[in-house]
Amino acid sequence: MKIKHTLVLGLMAVAMIFGMNGLMKGSKTDVQANAQEQTEWNLILVNKNHSIPDNYEVELQELPNGQAVDKRIYPELQEMFDAARSQGIYPEIGSSYRTTETQQAIMEEKIATFQGQGYSYEDAKKEAKKWVALPGTSEHELGLAVDINAKPNASTDKAVYRWLADNAYRYGFILRYPSDKVAITGVDYEPWHYRYVGKKAAEKIFEADIALEEYLGEGA
Repeated sequence: MKIKHTLVLGLMAVAMIFGMNGLMKGSKTDVQANAQEQTEWNLILVNKNHSIPDNYEVELQELPNGQAVDKRIYPELQEMFDAARSQGIYPEIGSSYRTTETQQAIMEEKIATFQGQGYSYEDAKKEAKKWVALPGTSEHELGLAVDINAKPNASTDKAVYRWLADNAYRYGFILRYPSDKVAITGVDYEPWHYRYVGKKAAEKIFEADIALEEYLGEGA
C-alpha cells in the first residue's frame, strides 16, 4: 500500500508540473501574440510620442480624386464607400497619404492661421499642435489614415460622420480621435479622421469604446 501511495503521489506531482508548464507556455504565447499584434503593419502606433518607424515604406494606391492610400487598405476602403453610397450617403476623401514635407507645410499654415488671430508664435504653435501632428508623427504619413467628409451637394458632413461612426469598424476603420478620448490620444475631436486597423481590431475597439492607444496598451 505504501508503494502504491508513493506512486500515486509521484504521478500527481508529475501531472502538476506538466500542468504548470502548460499554463506558463500559454501565458508566454499570449504575451508573444500581443507583442506580435502591436508590430503588425495595420496596428503601428503613431502619435506625438511614437514617430513613424525608421525606413518605413508604403506602396500607394492612387484614388480617382488624386489622393492616395496604402494599397493594402484600398479594398476595404472601396467596400466601405460602396456600402455608404448604397444607403444614400456620399462621402469623399479630402486628405489621405501625406509626405513629411506636406505635413510640415500644413503645420506651418496652421501656425500662421493662429498668429493671424493674435497668438504669439509659441502660443500659435501650441494651439496648432492640437489639430495638426508634427512631421514624422502623423498617421497620414503611414498611408493608413483618411479624412472623410461629405461630397458637396450630395450629403451633409453630419450625415457622413454619423454613418461612419456606426459602420466604419465593419470595414476595418476606427474613429481615431473620439471626443471623449482627447486626454488619451492627445488630439482634439476629429469626426472626419479614420484610421485603418483591420476588421478584427476595429470591431474590438468599437465594441469596447476605446482608443487605439488603449487597445495596444500604450499611452499617448
